[in-house]
Formats: sequence, structure tokens, C-alpha cells
Amino acid sequence: MGDGDRGVAGAGTPPTLGRAWPVYLKIGLLSFGGPAGQIALMQDELVDRKRWIEGAAFQRGLNVAMLLPGPEAQQLATWLGWRLHGVRGGLAAGLAFILPGAALMILLAWIAARYGAVGPVAAVFYGVQPAVLVLVARALWTLGGRAIKTRLHFALAIGAFIGLWLLGLPFPLIVAAAALAGIVFRAADPGSGPEAAPVLWAPVLRTLGVWAVLIGGVALLIHGLFGPAPFRDVAALFTSAAFVSFGGAYALLPYVAERAVEDYGWLSAAEMLNGLAIAEATPGPLILVNVYAGFYAGYPLGLGALTGALACFYTFAPSFMLILAAAPYVEAMQRLRWIRRALAGVSAAVVGVILNLTVYLGEAALFPTGLATPVWPKILLLVLFAGLAWWARLGMAWLVGLGAAAGLGLYALGLA
Repeated sequence: MGDGDRGVAGAGTPPTLGRAWPVYLKIGLLSFGGPAGQIALMQDELVDRKRWIEGAAFQRGLNVAMLLPGPEAQQLATWLGWRLHGVRGGLAAGLAFILPGAALMILLAWIAARYGAVGPVAAVFYGVQPAVLVLVARALWTLGGRAIKTRLHFALAIGAFIGLWLLGLPFPLIVAAAALAGIVFRAADPGSGPEAAPVLWAPVLRTLGVWAVLIGGVALLIHGLFGPAPFRDVAALFTSAAFVSFGGAYALLPYVAERAVEDYGWLSAAEMLNGLAIAEATPGPLILVNVYAGFYAGYPLGLGALTGALACFYTFAPSFMLILAAAPYVEAMQRLRWIRRALAGVSAAVVGVILNLTVYLGEAALFPTGLATPVWPKILLLVLFAGLAWWARLGMAWLVGLGAAAGLGLYALGLA
């Protein structure tokens, strides 16, 4: 399948890019609630309301976005724009989806870095942290229910947790081992169906080459203008993270946190948790937490906005590269059996990765000075929010809002 796959297959009138751009921006501004809500918003706007995209085509694009490393909602938005208007449309839709949230994240990161130790601001983070832990735990439960279906899946999840938490193995190695195990031990039944259609490699390699030159060129330009530190580390961390970001932001966060907190010392584990809280409450993909961590890399030099923007670029440029290269071959990719088996293995391992994240962030928030000195007000809030999340089915926005209110209340009582 080639470029002929592109085009408007829905029943509505094909839009111009000028007409479609405000819709893309609207999706970017309203894309709260994680990938499930964001994908539902795209379907509502582009499939159900505007009828610019056929439902079956939307699902094919989503399937490929889930196969590729990177945030699936951003890649789906890019593919939908490509289907309507080619590369220009893909860039327009993808950028509209991430830039509003990225700009807001840089602003909020500056506020957190400058005023995070001030009483009321610190109190808000104090109360929000237990709420975010509940959200991470709920994501772990939901993903585990979808991904853990066999003994092999369970073994891969446990193995990933042990590898990260006890052995300290690198996250990319965990992903590669899980993918290989999925292929070798057939972690998923790929079904029958036809084999993949031939891929025209020249345009694929051309797309990959153009983006590789762009990413490398930006890194060299920034290095030449500002020197190596911390820009070389920002480029290395977020570019490498982009290529192993299977399973969403929760799966990737331990890798980013380990490097940003433990290796580079840009911020503390508690500040990283604050960044996740901000990312939960702002529009755009949750992986925008990388922008928050990147901001802290340059903040001591007065260059936080620059390093935050670079973190955004290095995080999403590889996603644009991969989805635009794969765009004409959405059918071919989802018929490749080894890719589907590898993805099933990675999805199972991601459960263990998110368990590791839960433990890591929980320790930073609830036991910052060791297990012997728990922070009891936060633990009580954690229990309360867990009950509200599981039994009252309270959503993300409510939990974060209640956490902020609880933190301010505890501050007024002199308990936070």
C-alpha cells in the first residue's frame, strides 16, 4: 500500500488545511485525561462530528500508533492529519496536539522551580502527590488486566520489575528482552490473515534520513551556541527515551527519572512526582512530563525554557519521524506477526515497569527519609483517594483537585 491510502474516506466534505487546523488546535487544548480520553476526543471530532475520517481508517491508524514507540495519541493525531493533507497535515495536527500543553508545562515548571518551596505552593504539591500515586496505581491495575493473560505475560511483568528494582538493569534492555521473549515464545496469537504487502523502502529511508539530520542538526547547533552542558545530556536522554517509550508515559518515567534524578541531579524524585502531577492536570500527552524534567536541567543557568523546549523536541521528533515513515503502510505493519508478538511481550513487561514506578514514587512521597519515618498525613490521603478512585469512580481531575485542596487545608492547620 502506498500513498494511495491517503485521502478522505469519510462521508463528509474533504476539509482544507486552513479549515482543519482550528479543529486540531481545539483537540490539543481539550486533550485532558490521558490517551484514552484524547483518542476518544479525536474520534468524536474527526470521525463522528466532522466525518472527515472513516471509522475503520481511524482504527487502523490507532493500531499502528500503538505498535510504534512514542505517545500513541500524538502519533495518531499526526497520522490523521497526514491522511487528510499529507506531511503538512501530519505536522499541523501533531504540533497542535502537543504545543499548547508544552508551553503550559514550561510556564508551570518555572512556577514550581521558583516558588515550589513557598508555603501554599508546596502545600498544593504535598496534597497532590498521594492523588497522583493513586492514578499511577490505577493505571497499573488497568494495564495489568489488559496485558497479563498468560503465565508468560506474568513472568515477563515480574521479570521486568525485578530487573529494574532489584538488579538496576537499563530500561532499554528490559524492553528489548521483553520484545525478544514475545517473539520467541509467541506472546500473542497474531491470527491468520495475509502477509504484509511489500514496502517501498526508498521513501521510508528518505523520511527517516531527513528527520535524523534535523535531530542531529539541532543538537549540533545548540552545542555550538551554548556548549555541551547540560545540552548534550538533554539530547542523549530524551532522544534515547523516545525510541524505547512503549507502554505510555508511566512506563517510560522510571527511565527518565533515574537518569534525570540519580545520574544528572537535575531535580529530586519528589519534584519529578510534582511534574507528573502537573502533566496529569494539563492538556496534551502525559509524556510532556519530560518537558518539566528538561526545564530543570537548564534552570540553574537561567536557560530552563530552552532546555524544556529541547526536551519537547527530542521527545517528539522521533515520534513524528516514525509515524510519518510508517503512514503509507498502516496495513502492512499490523500484519507483521513478529511485531505483534514483540508488542505483546513489551506490553506485559510494562506492567512490571509501572509497578517499579509506583514503588519508586511512593517511596519518594511517603517515605522521603526512610521507611522508619513515614509521612502519615500523605498516607492517610493516599488511602482516602484510593477509596474515592476505586469505589466512587472519581476521575483524574477530581482527584488532583481534591489533592490540592487537601494540601492547602493541611497547610492552614499547620500539618503540611
